[in-house]
Amino acid sequence: MGNEVSSVPAPAGHLHSGQPGQWARSARTVRSLRVALALTWLLDGGLQLQPFMFTKGFVDDVLVPSTQGNPGFVARPTLAVAHLIEPHIALWNTLFAAVQVAIGAGLLISSLARRGGLLRLALGGSFLWAAAVWWLSEGLGGVLTGSSPLSGAPGAVVLYVVAGALLWPGRATMDDPVPAPVLGTAVARATWLGLWALCALLMLEPGNQAPGAVSSVLSSAAAGEPAGLRGLLSGAGRDLAGTGPWLDSLLALVMLLVGAGVALRVRPRAALAAAIVLSVAIWVFGEAFGGVLTGQGTDPNSGPLWVLLAACMWAGLPPSPQLARRRQLRFEALKAGRGTQAAQA
Repeated sequence: MGNEVSSVPAPAGHLHSGQPGQWARSARTVRSLRVALALTWLLDGGLQLQPFMFTKGFVDDVLVPSTQGNPGFVARPTLAVAHLIEPHIALWNTLFAAVQVAIGAGLLISSLARRGGLLRLALGGSFLWAAAVWWLSEGLGGVLTGSSPLSGAPGAVVLYVVAGALLWPGRATMDDPVPAPVLGTAVARATWLGLWALCALLMLEPGNQAPGAVSSVLSSAAAGEPAGLRGLLSGAGRDLAGTGPWLDSLLALVMLLVGAGVALRVRPRAALAAAIVLSVAIWVFGEAFGGVLTGQGTDPNSGPLWVLLAACMWAGLPPSPQLARRRQLRFEALKAGRGTQAAQA
């Protein structure tokens, strides 16, 4: 038949015959990345079920503070939502948790069962929910108020959307029923560069260039944390007092290099490794693990999402020539072996 697909799968890392110029993705790698994204959504849903989220504190300490410094088109809708849910906070919070759990479960089931239709539905739902949260709960991630990337700007939900877009399934094939064709493309690299350039720009905002900017972020993150972590962050804040101008500028330069290295393919693996180290450091010291140890964290913040994005970008890199050659030899040996079996049959 003219539309039959070869029974011999193309080796991961070689050009896909149906997608000229693009590296075929390993089905197992892409599936693992989707599972990681699903588990993050499930974690968010679990955090939303913490006792604190069923109290007035969720409105007063999570929603309302996101309006501070933001323009009216951000602040007014957020306050309206806060006033709407406050009388029935338990009901609304249960609904919020259910939505996030449903997104995570949909992503997990569709990833493991290789259901492209369900995967698209779950990802599409995650985009809509993330957009609503970014606007009505995160205050656009503090982008318009000069918030620091050390504390989570430009917002974790933005990274959920980007990760979901990179992992969006393409056309089904025999060797991978739900490939991710955006991985490894110029669009993915430009998006990576744009995100890190935005972070660098935020690091250069006047508020983040103040002498006490870095120590203030660390001291704020320490509030409400367990004694051990609180002592670590407070001590680091004291040690970094007065370093805001030069340290934030240095970090801005590192962020630009991390983005440009991947976008321009200049030692991209080294750039991604640096991004992972930087993201973990920010997650620990600037975000205090997203505040999940306080019982009031609604999500793990941006640190883990940056690591997931770095893993996505890593999966989109072409293999080294040596690895590509080894894979080609294995593929040819497999094809020859199956050809011999067919002839003998």
